[in-house]
Amino acid sequence: MAAKCPCCPNAEELKAVPLSSANVATTLAPADQLWCSGRDQAVRLRMEGSGPASETPITIHQMFLEAVESHGDHPALSSKKEGQWVNLTWRQYYEQCRVAAKSFLKLGLERYHGVGILGFNSPEWFISDIACILAGGLATGIYTTNSPEACQYVASNCDANILVVENQKQLEKILKVKDQLPLLKAIVQYKGELQQKEPFLYTWEEFMKVGEDVPDEQLNAVIDSLRANECCTLIYTSGTTGNPKGVMLSHDNLTWTARAAGTMVDLNCAEDTLISYLPLSHVAAQVNDMWIAMRFAGTTYFAEPDALKGSLGATLKEVRPTSFLGVPRVWEKMQEKMRAMGAKSSPMRKRVADWAKSIGLQYNYSAMNKENQVPWGFMLANNLVFKRVRAALGFDRCKSFFTGAAPITKDTLEYFMSLDVPLLELYGMSESTGPHTISVNNDYHISSCGKVMPGCKVKLENPDEDGNGEICFWGRNVFMGYLDMADKTTETLDQEGWLHSGDLGRHDQGDFLYITGRIKELIITAGGENIPPVPIEDAVKSETAIISNAMLLGDKLKFLSMMLTLKCVVDDNGDPTDDLSPEALDFCRQHGVTATKVSEIIANKEPAIYKAIQEGVDRVNARATSNAQKVQKWVILERDFSVGGGELGPTMKLRRPIVVKMYQETINEVYAVKETQ
Repeated sequence: MAAKCPCCPNAEELKAVPLSSANVATTLAPADQLWCSGRDQAVRLRMEGSGPASETPITIHQMFLEAVESHGDHPALSSKKEGQWVNLTWRQYYEQCRVAAKSFLKLGLERYHGVGILGFNSPEWFISDIACILAGGLATGIYTTNSPEACQYVASNCDANILVVENQKQLEKILKVKDQLPLLKAIVQYKGELQQKEPFLYTWEEFMKVGEDVPDEQLNAVIDSLRANECCTLIYTSGTTGNPKGVMLSHDNLTWTARAAGTMVDLNCAEDTLISYLPLSHVAAQVNDMWIAMRFAGTTYFAEPDALKGSLGATLKEVRPTSFLGVPRVWEKMQEKMRAMGAKSSPMRKRVADWAKSIGLQYNYSAMNKENQVPWGFMLANNLVFKRVRAALGFDRCKSFFTGAAPITKDTLEYFMSLDVPLLELYGMSESTGPHTISVNNDYHISSCGKVMPGCKVKLENPDEDGNGEICFWGRNVFMGYLDMADKTTETLDQEGWLHSGDLGRHDQGDFLYITGRIKELIITAGGENIPPVPIEDAVKSETAIISNAMLLGDKLKFLSMMLTLKCVVDDNGDPTDDLSPEALDFCRQHGVTATKVSEIIANKEPAIYKAIQEGVDRVNARATSNAQKVQKWVILERDFSVGGGELGPTMKLRRPIVVKMYQETINEVYAVKETQ
């Protein structure tokens, strides 16, 4: 049998050919427990006797070597320098990681101590992360939106010896808290010149020269001591309540999950092209952009730092990725922009687009249900509309469109389905190394998060009469434990080692998983009714096009109410302004309103807009399963939610406990008025 590329996912052929030096069996560290909370401890892997969960465990270094040996001259990373894309091949990337690893050793990185990385996605971010792992440290991403105090907490918790920062702005945060970090030995700034000289400060160029005299043998000895069942990476949860927890991920968590997820979505080696723009301190971006790309020798292009503020569209058109992962807010923003452009089209063009979209929706529902009926006119609609839309978005080569990290509305899913861009939902958490269930092109169901990855298991605990139970995970993707938090670890992992997600879900007959709520998010009214907020919020948003965010209230209260925000223009920092967005302006025009600002609508309690919102709420209430699930009151807030404002987490997920604290006065007013009536 001809030797296939060792990172290609055909397990049978893999076992039948002599494997390269990179793929030799790893020695595992002795361990009898499935979990731990110590940085230098090992865990027993959840291995099975056969199937995907039986694969030989490998370290990050072994996975990297496989890519280099098979595709050394293929581009691995590409970033813009002075307007031009500059590539690093897999071999060059590997060499740079070794150089950086030697520098970390020279600067005094101790075994199982952290290297914190604080900055926007870049080759230096990837190289720092992997070099830290090769040098025996714990790679730790820190959110760029963190305050100096939040950075200090993470750096202290991971025992960081070295911090890598993007620029002066991020450096200043660290300098403010440096005195509270006794283990910190050096800070490296990877973009721009240093504005001050200190013996512990290095530019990237200086840093890459520091370890020149460290012998290869010294680094190789550390690499040879790495074990697949020990920790190599920390992912900090976004901490909506209390301090974030350090999720300990092993080499095997990352290497096994990268292969399982990439295999499930049919990736081929050296064929995938993707764009890195979501925060790498979050598990979704890191697993997608770094580890799956490494397992399948893909090419990662780095977006500009202002990607989420508007430049992502231009990058998409240049790179034309073959797969794309967006959080729901990214897809919603695209939808808003396209609808605003559509509103400006001529009547004739609008008619053609509406006709094509109805065909597109019909076709994709038919494909989803495996009826495989191509409606009359589909080819024409494809040539006139779908191909052009894909090309305009930079999606003409894209085979898979993924959405994850937060709930997405059915309205957005159907909008893209109608344009022949079916969005595939993924589901998982930091504690499951990212994905646990995945939707794929020929096997998905709208509003479902797909099916469990091969080699993993899902069980629903304590299901109710409708089959809704707590979603629990099992597999080689399940984390080792929370760093230095044994009690929190055993709260999340039960005695048998099942990971409890805190999410409620159900299966349909086809084994598709649906998320139906979050146990902690469930609103329990004063009358004792359990109400999941997301479906009601989504329904209100889809009924009224001017609404941007909706948050349901009513926990321990007598009735449900809702805080709403209006769609507005965001400034260069991604913060909401008072100016209504093009879609909101269009909504106003349709209702005979000339207002252009959020504040004008609120100040005048603009009757036509308030009436339209109330009618939307009434339509949602008409479908409610009980009176307790009806929204009795609502209020429009003066500004939209944002990451900078604190209402949204790094992946645009609503931080409910924080929003309640921020708007407590407003909430009191909503309920006080009703109580006195």
